[in-house]
Amino acid sequence: MRRRARRHGLVLVRALWIVMCAALLAVSGVAWSTVSELEAGVERSYAIAPDAPKSQNAVNILIMGLTTRLDLQGQPLPDDLLQRMRAGESDRGGYNANTLILLHIPRDGSAAVAMSVPRDNLVTLSGVPSGPQTGKIKEAYGRAKELEERRLRSSGEDDARVLERAGREAGRRAQVLTVSAFLNVPIDHLVEISLVGFFHIATKLGGVDVCLNRATRDDMSGADFQAGPQQLNAPQALSFVRQRHGLANGDLDRTRRAQAFLAYLVSRLKSADVVAVRALIDVAKEDVVLSDGLDLVGLAEHLPSEVRFHTLPVEGGAVVDGQSVNRVDERRVQAAVSDLTAPAAVQPQPPPGIPCVD
Repeated sequence: MRRRARRHGLVLVRALWIVMCAALLAVSGVAWSTVSELEAGVERSYAIAPDAPKSQNAVNILIMGLTTRLDLQGQPLPDDLLQRMRAGESDRGGYNANTLILLHIPRDGSAAVAMSVPRDNLVTLSGVPSGPQTGKIKEAYGRAKELEERRLRSSGEDDARVLERAGREAGRRAQVLTVSAFLNVPIDHLVEISLVGFFHIATKLGGVDVCLNRATRDDMSGADFQAGPQQLNAPQALSFVRQRHGLANGDLDRTRRAQAFLAYLVSRLKSADVVAVRALIDVAKEDVVLSDGLDLVGLAEHLPSEVRFHTLPVEGGAVVDGQSVNRVDERRVQAAVSDLTAPAAVQPQPPPGIPCVD
């Protein structure tokens, strides 16, 4: 019996997870009405305009994991839930998109590619109401949200729910435009999940298997792990994906941990029973936001059985205005994306089993 597990930074998992659930239901022989039920129960975003550029021969989905400790309506989470998550108070985290993954799904059935965009990349932030700015790529969402809410308040709007909804839509729009411009690819759909969403999903998994190259400890995240393969319970799983202090490559190592968790999740979904999948679907309807027009049934019909994970390149660290950032070469990043998504690209096969990470 697997122990219960919850987690955080790997928030990104959710989007890929929800798509994989639809595919799993299909191959398990479950009626499509079950998938339709999932689609009907998930909140929709209209941040991607109907006339936005579209991908050719593939579907590009931006998976965004937010740091916020609030629910979809902007309300604080219950104190007992926050305590179980070990993630601090409800006013922590803000609205940074700390997890950004571009999931590229070819229509020809070849392997999908999940490309992680390091959150501290210094880029031009597009779609922010006050005009293009420079900042960490994760900040586009929060800056746009704040400015849109300020604009609405100045015009007399004072309904908290209206402000939250409009602010989040502005944030999603800016984050999509920023990542699309940085990677030089169209983004067809988005999937958003916050910390509590990941926590709920990880709880339903009933255990997380990981492998570490070396023992590590970090009081900031609560991480305290031995080397080698091991099974994590809920608080440990959250610490695993949140840890960045005490790791040789900081956030880049945390990104690889997110990928390791995703690899484990995909393996679980491939072998999960229908009851487990239905339980996860019930959770999805509470915490996930999907872009309007994202057809899970149609997507499931074309979803490949293999997903390959990559981290897009950075040039090194720097300090700008007192903040640590990643220096990036946009041309090199865009060339990497082009290579990874080329129809004839043959990527190296990952070793079987759970990957060991730092």
